[in-house]
Amino acid sequence: MRRLITAAWKNARSVVRQRVATCAVFVAVASAGMMWQAVHVRSQSNPPFDTIEKLGEALFFDVNLSKNRTEACASCHSPDRAFTDPRSSDGVGRAVSVGDDGHSLGDRNAPTAAYAAFSPTFRIKAKGKPVGGYFHDGRASTLEDQAAGPPLNPIEMEMPDKAAVAARIKVNAAYVTAFNALFGAGTLQDADAAYAAMTKSIAAFERTDVFQPFDSKYDRSLRGEAQLTEQEELGRVLFFSSQFSNCSQCHKLRTFGGAERETFSNYEYHNIGTPVNMAVRAHNGSAPGRVDRGLQENPAASTEANAGKFKVPTLRNVAVTAPYMHNGVFNDLETVVKFYNKYNSKNPRHKINPETGAAWAPPEVAETISKKELESGSALNSKRVKALVAFLKTLTDKRYEHLLKP
Repeated sequence: MRRLITAAWKNARSVVRQRVATCAVFVAVASAGMMWQAVHVRSQSNPPFDTIEKLGEALFFDVNLSKNRTEACASCHSPDRAFTDPRSSDGVGRAVSVGDDGHSLGDRNAPTAAYAAFSPTFRIKAKGKPVGGYFHDGRASTLEDQAAGPPLNPIEMEMPDKAAVAARIKVNAAYVTAFNALFGAGTLQDADAAYAAMTKSIAAFERTDVFQPFDSKYDRSLRGEAQLTEQEELGRVLFFSSQFSNCSQCHKLRTFGGAERETFSNYEYHNIGTPVNMAVRAHNGSAPGRVDRGLQENPAASTEANAGKFKVPTLRNVAVTAPYMHNGVFNDLETVVKFYNKYNSKNPRHKINPETGAAWAPPEVAETISKKELESGSALNSKRVKALVAFLKTLTDKRYEHLLKP
């Protein structure tokens, strides 16, 4: 295995020397299955990084910012998979991500970093309603705060402290030049200042159009550059109509359907009754009986009323970013639509989880379910469920359309 690792890294360095901007190499990760995983490696030999965005891009792809040099931001947010994690782990698939040590597993699914820049800063609105922030529980207030989390997380990139991260950065001469030019001479000599500059750079890269092109079929249809099919159009009408579905109550930011640059999230928090992902809990070492209390675990919103609530995700690229829900418990987009549809009391259909053939498992937290929102709208028959799925597929960025299932 050591020979394989050495060979892989020699190949990577060879490609870097050729100044290829972005390349994919296979890195051996010491996991239970000793499986190979594709990790994107950004060339750090292609200076100058003369803008904060270019520096952030290099840092986003740099595996050297993890303890064992196997994981970068792009490992869990791959640009080839709509900025989600393309890797699979034994027993849990892509539900949660494996850490830099090759075996540690989290409890939540890595959300897409695409369009993440549009989330507002975390705050408590009128009537005590939280909104915005990052991670599923909003514990990171800003995009910079979010970028600061993974490098120091013990089951993600595992770096022991900010000083260790700064030391890894200082090894790269091009980084030193860039940090001095963009943030001031001596920035890397102060661990806190260096770390803040790193997170600011990564956040700047995540705010570029690379992450939010707004060029899906839906966007093109708004500009008259594409036409939705009859099924897609039916799904669009159903989605934006509060009379026929409850989708747009939470998955719409603009005041009316059809507005350009819609991110398909109001960035609020709701408990939709998601069941426990038993496969993940069986593999990640969670304590028996553990309950993920979601928003309540955010120190800024730690009340019982917030138990089990999670941030409403964007639906941009949703058709190519399975699995779904905060814990990756569902694998198919149609399953998700049917799960929502089960809440309609007038609906005789969709009482069975099509992925298990059994009744839907109970919610992890039952006390705070958003029944008012979930029980609104009409019951959906199979034709309308499929139409909604067809419409959701039109929210896929153009460069990911090849990933769509027929």
